[in-house]
Amino acid sequence: MKFSIITFGCKVNAYESTFMKEQLLKNNFIYCEDFKESDIVIVNTCSVTNTADNKCKKMIRSIRRFNDKCVLVVCGCTAENQREKLNDLNIDILIGNHDKSKVGSLINDFLKTKKKYIKFYDDRNLPFEKMCVESFAEQTRAYVKIQDGCNNFCAYCIIPFTRGNIRSKKMEEVVDEVRDLVEKGHKEIVLTGINTGAYGRENGLYDLTDLIRELSLINNLERIRVSSIEITEINDKFIKELEINNKLCGHLHVSLQSGSDSVLKAMNRKYTKDEYYNKILKIRKARPNINLTTDVIVGFPGETEEDFLEGVLFCQKVGFSKIHVFPYSKREGTKAATMENQLPNEVKKERARRLIEIDNKLQLDFNKQFIGQNVKVLIEENKNGVSIGHTENFLKVEIAALLKENTNYDVKIVDANVDFVKGELL
Repeated sequence: MKFSIITFGCKVNAYESTFMKEQLLKNNFIYCEDFKESDIVIVNTCSVTNTADNKCKKMIRSIRRFNDKCVLVVCGCTAENQREKLNDLNIDILIGNHDKSKVGSLINDFLKTKKKYIKFYDDRNLPFEKMCVESFAEQTRAYVKIQDGCNNFCAYCIIPFTRGNIRSKKMEEVVDEVRDLVEKGHKEIVLTGINTGAYGRENGLYDLTDLIRELSLINNLERIRVSSIEITEINDKFIKELEINNKLCGHLHVSLQSGSDSVLKAMNRKYTKDEYYNKILKIRKARPNINLTTDVIVGFPGETEEDFLEGVLFCQKVGFSKIHVFPYSKREGTKAATMENQLPNEVKKERARRLIEIDNKLQLDFNKQFIGQNVKVLIEENKNGVSIGHTENFLKVEIAALLKENTNYDVKIVDANVDFVKGELL
């Protein structure tokens, strides 16, 4: 039987989908790219915004429209958050974020009994669900899920309700998984989680920096990348590791969400903009060429034009290399959904447009500073006679030559655009 997996959302979902794929392949199912030709279709959903929820539901309807005979499996955050709204979509197996590791056995049971299965755990105190991916055959860098859940409860965010409490994979299990991935040929791994910087916090025995140090001892592992981290979780210990550990990549995605103290407070973020900026100064001192990217929400309830402009100036002051701009999305069940002064969509869209213009300039300014510099590029793909890869600080580089994938090359940066730089082989 043939199966497809459609994945929405974050790197954690990508990791979990890869695990599900491996398990089905081991059970003699055959992977198929086209869901219309598959006997089994799994949709791993995302609920980070209303738009994400709607895309997932639209996809589920499309699957049933074009392939009404398939076994349809739906899991993930939209399933957790909107389970009642999925009841009429003719789903055969409906689960949340827990039990994704059991999808293979759930499908086998359904094929035998033809009995629909719905299971949710209305409990935040869940154990870490053990998964171990053997290889990311279709990409150079390998994701490793080390953490799940979030305890921050930011006013705008539904994810703590869909992912549960913070919990971490045992350090020895992470080390073993990474060692196996490196033996399969991966030179770069990405540590990922719902709140990655909270790794180990629930047991107090070790933290993210301790894990990075252990992983750095693995032979032939060249790069350790952190997918995202909160500014409050970047302590002096981590910054020191950033300074001395060449395997730890010089790229951090540190969500800001707003550059206005009044908006940050309303969002229930745990820092002021001065605290954020002072930490950024320490990071840049430790790693001068670091690439700092961020998320910003515009149009949060009560955000004034002055708040927005304050945030724009702050983003320019920090000098981010990339800002992921999100118009505020009202999420039922969150504190922000009940707040007064909800802003019109046209105001949110206009502010998003203005901040994206600033972002384009910041990206170009960041990329231009590397013109004339020599860098190492790990090649990830070849497309139309051009090799594409990234530096350790996540500078996207295009080289007009066919180079071997998963191999590092010394390259000189000769030109820069908004989205990438051009390099010449040394």
